[in-house]
Amino acid sequence: MKNPKGFLWAGMQAGIKPNRKDLALVYSDSPCSAAGCFTQNLAKAAPVIDAEKRLPSDGIRAVVINSGNANALTGPEGLEDVRTVCDAVGKALQVPISAVVSASTGVIGHRLPAHKIVAAAPTLAASLKGDAMPAAEAIMTTDTRVKVAARTVQIDGKEVILTCICKGSGMIAPSLATMIAVVATDCAITPPMLASALQNAMRRSFNALTVDGDMSTNDVVFALANGLAHNEPIADPGPALEAFSGALDEICRQMAREIAADGEGATKLLDISVSGAPSEDVAVDLAKACAGSSLVKAAIFGADPNWGRVLASMGARAGTAGYAIDPADARVTVQELAVYDRAPLAYDSSVLKARMREPEVKVHVDLRRGAGTGEAWGCDLSYDYVKINADYTSLIVPRPDGGVGKDDRLSNYSPTFKVQLLVDALGYIKKFSGTRCVIKYGGAAMVKESLKKSFCDDIGLLRSVGLRPIVVHGGGPEITRTLEKLGGKAEFIDGQRVTNASDVKVVEMVLTGSINTELVTLLNQEGTAHAVGVSGKDGGLIRARKLVQEGRDLGQVGEVTRINKDFLEMLLQQGYVPIISPVGLGEDGQSYNINADTVAAEVAIAIGAQKLIYLSDVPGIMKGGELVGQLTAKDVEALIADGTISGGMIAKARSILKVLASGVPNVHMLDGRVPHSIIGELFTDRGVGSWISA
Repeated sequence: MKNPKGFLWAGMQAGIKPNRKDLALVYSDSPCSAAGCFTQNLAKAAPVIDAEKRLPSDGIRAVVINSGNANALTGPEGLEDVRTVCDAVGKALQVPISAVVSASTGVIGHRLPAHKIVAAAPTLAASLKGDAMPAAEAIMTTDTRVKVAARTVQIDGKEVILTCICKGSGMIAPSLATMIAVVATDCAITPPMLASALQNAMRRSFNALTVDGDMSTNDVVFALANGLAHNEPIADPGPALEAFSGALDEICRQMAREIAADGEGATKLLDISVSGAPSEDVAVDLAKACAGSSLVKAAIFGADPNWGRVLASMGARAGTAGYAIDPADARVTVQELAVYDRAPLAYDSSVLKARMREPEVKVHVDLRRGAGTGEAWGCDLSYDYVKINADYTSLIVPRPDGGVGKDDRLSNYSPTFKVQLLVDALGYIKKFSGTRCVIKYGGAAMVKESLKKSFCDDIGLLRSVGLRPIVVHGGGPEITRTLEKLGGKAEFIDGQRVTNASDVKVVEMVLTGSINTELVTLLNQEGTAHAVGVSGKDGGLIRARKLVQEGRDLGQVGEVTRINKDFLEMLLQQGYVPIISPVGLGEDGQSYNINADTVAAEVAIAIGAQKLIYLSDVPGIMKGGELVGQLTAKDVEALIADGTISGGMIAKARSILKVLASGVPNVHMLDGRVPHSIIGELFTDRGVGSWISA
């Protein structure tokens, strides 16, 4: 992802949250034109009050953002803490306090532990680099994914880059802004023109977004432009401003969609478009009304094609606002299937329900009353939304050091919930004690800090209740990034990485020297995992030979010829949790890069595991848009035959069939993006993924 010239980013843990990054910094080498859009909630947080008075302006150099504490409704001390934070960051960067603005997100009503940020400021400044990801992760609260986007645009023959980080998941129903976002650009533009472009972008992006109808106290969108692209400074309306505004619109619209898709408890993105309205403003307003309707959102969650709720929500809004439309005269499509056209239409409900189980649901309404068009985004309303927000503040407690923690003890939940949970879990703990399971660890669970933590917790818990886990990890994305940094290029043939002689050294460095070492360290921090890192080359654990795929040379990519079972048995008998890097040793003395899925399967077969678990970025095996919870080997064969399992999933499905045929009785496919999915799968009746049995 391209980075605007002169901008640096940082993210770290300052101790505001107990175990996640919570402090971010965006910094420009040169003074910036700066603008902001802010919440219209009258219960404004202290950093909003401070920044709103100071923007638009020039001379801004940095934005510091903390998560975990909103610094909202904290009295005069809140503004004092803002000044303290800006002053500390300014000193660390050697810029005036006036060149720093701040933002906060988190729990309302707790005083900001400014001393923690002051103490962290020098380290934060020293860690600045050209990668926006650490900063994007540090501003997250209930978000489940990092939100970063970039755009490039040509202005006066110069390449102008825009990069945006944002956070947002709940309390999303803005007026002028949402969530927290920072757009950094190297465009040369005056503060008034930047402010105008940002205001206009809000109307078609963040202002067309709703998750739950609640406006936050801390909503802010900052835009910083340092001019290092050296285009002719944009000081007046014209083609240059239009080009810049178009790119700004695009990046803000992308972020708005990502927030909607990541709404608290959401399972689907809801995209509502309206055409034929009296004006664009009317179209957007009606689309937002529909996207924010609890009845519409609940129907989307249940895959219910209830077009009546769509028209009812728009009719209600039009009636109160006095819009000249007639919902009865409209045409409605859901997932591009017409369901109403001045009267109800016949359609195949089973087909439409299946389509509505897809991750994105599109609803279009043509009002036939003008040329106005508009779009809004929201999400479905799931059971988890209530759970997240019922627990959010009741489980948040102040810590003696000024930070906040989460008191998630079982005693805070209802007796019925606790009894059912314990009955389920204790039965499975008894059943699984002493059994062996192999876990293939990959995808988002290896990237996001909170998911790393939950995975490590799960491994420690499995070991503590008597299971004997073995972990095989991947690392493809990190290998690709490292190769690119070193001037190399990743090449794939049918999904298999081509690994030449020089690349295999990088593969070993990343898998064994970096990922494996970090994972072992994380697992052993709590003192319960007893993890030991092993390369497939250690003790001849994985013997391999060159893999030739349909006559094509993949370089030093290998296939497993033998697993050193005795070596693994020794580690297991001594109580260790082996963490395996999928690098094999050939009889020719060469190192071979081996697919981690394949290694996990071969290890499970070799040690006679009772369970093989794949953690990846898919919920499991899907059919007709629904997760299939339980299957047999014959079911998998049938799904391959009828085309339900296709593409890259075929190879994994065939690997699963081989494992089952070789004596491993159970294989589980789980969504690694869901915290504690391993525990949820193994220790509850319903599970959370796909369970395939022999």
